[in-house]
This record gives sequence, C-alpha cells and structure tokens, in this order.
Amino acid sequence: MTFPAQANGSPRAVRPSEASFIWRKLSEHRTALWRTASIGLFFLIWEIAGRIPISFAFPTFLETLRAFVTMTLDGSFVAAYAQTLQPLVIGIAISALIGIGLGIVMGLSRFAEWLVAPVFIVVQAAPMAALIPLITFVYGIGLVSKTLAVIMLALPVIALNGYKAVRNANPSLVAMCYSFQGTWWQRITKIIIPDASPVIFAGLRLGLAAGFIGVILAELLITPTGIGDLITYHRSVADYPEMYAAVVSIILVSTLTLAALEAFELRVLRPEKRKS
Repeated sequence: MTFPAQANGSPRAVRPSEASFIWRKLSEHRTALWRTASIGLFFLIWEIAGRIPISFAFPTFLETLRAFVTMTLDGSFVAAYAQTLQPLVIGIAISALIGIGLGIVMGLSRFAEWLVAPVFIVVQAAPMAALIPLITFVYGIGLVSKTLAVIMLALPVIALNGYKAVRNANPSLVAMCYSFQGTWWQRITKIIIPDASPVIFAGLRLGLAAGFIGVILAELLITPTGIGDLITYHRSVADYPEMYAAVVSIILVSTLTLAALEAFELRVLRPEKRKS
C-alpha cells in the first residue's frame, strides 16, 4: 500500500516505511503538539474576541503582538524589568533563606511549630493586597516597601511548605538511620532534608510566583515604577495593545523563571526523575 503525495510539482508515493516513520515521530512529540495546539487555539479565540469586539479596551492578539515586539525592540521592557526585578530578587532571596530555615525548625520542633506556624497560616489567609498600601505609611514608597511586599506574599508559602515537607519525611528512612546508629545531625542532613527537598523546592517555586504577584501589586498600589508603571501609563492614555503587551510580558517572564527553576531542580537536585 502506498500514500500519494506532491513533491516539486510531480506526484510521488510515500512508502509505508516513511509513513510509519512520520507517524512514530508525531507520536513521540504528541505532548508538545497538543500543547502547541492548545496555545494556538487560545490565541485564535483571543483574535476573534478582539475583532468582534467584546470591548473597545480589548485589543486583538495581533495588535498586542505588534505592541509587544515594538516595546521589546525599543528597550521599554528592559528598562522596566531592571527596576521590577531588583525588589523581587532581594525579597525572594530573603524569603527563601528565612522561610526554608523556619520551615525546617518547625518541622523538627513541636514548640517552634506551635509558636510560629499559626502566624504564617494567618498571614497566608489574610488579604495581603489590602495590607500592602499600609507599608507605604511606615516605609515610604522606595525599594524597602516593594521588597517587603514580596516578602509578605512569598515567605508564608515557602515556610509552610518547608514545615510540611520536613514533618512528613519518610518514617522508614528515619527509622533506618536510627537502626544504623546515625547521629541527630546525620538524621537531619542525610535523611530528612534530602527526602523533603522536592516539596521544599515546590514551595520555593510557589513562593516565587507569589513574589511576582507581590512586586506587581507594589508597583500598582505603592509607587508607579517598572512594569507596573508601563501598565498604569498605557492604561491612562488608552494604549490598550501596549497595556496588554506589558501584562503578557509579566506572564511570560514569570513562566520562564519558574520553568528555569524546575529545570535546575531536575538537573541538579533530582537527576533520577529527569532520566525517568
């Protein structure tokens, strides 16, 4: 059996072996194909909704893409993210250091759990967007306020995930360490923390996502700088494609950062999962 095809203006037949090879390649990459189709369908719906239009303030996908390319080439995004990433990096670094440390202590000590965990649970459940403007009254509108906004959203997530990860470490591995007469320090550093590291790293990724929310809220609510200033300015002059392009850039940068963090985890901390 052969399959008709067109090549250089003349018909030819695709051999069964070639068709099988193409089908096998498509099957190997079906996950990527489905993801690409899903994203393409989303952009198509966006373009149709913009052309109807559902609102005068809702641009089409192509208009937003054109604005995104223009703002990338003229350096608007580079200048904006140079200001936005500064409090984000500082806030995430402080949150990771304090959050993972407190999470491990809470997971190992009942006293620390009773003393600290309720505070983080209440802070995580509180409407932080309403509390962020209060920082302005205390610390003004500078870098300190925006860094605190990142810490307020990221620290509870990282600390509580670290606490749960350590508390739920595999008891069989801990018992094995006891049976081999491992010391308290060896039990923590060689059994509990390595076993808890996947959940701790998952908490770090969630904390990073919360940090992005915190820094954008700070720039929208406290002081109009960075990418928040781009959104505010273009909204005020009704440049809606540019405004949506700035919003899309936040989603893109956040997604790429989280993907890079996950790739680092798989390559450095959990190579066995990457091979499987």
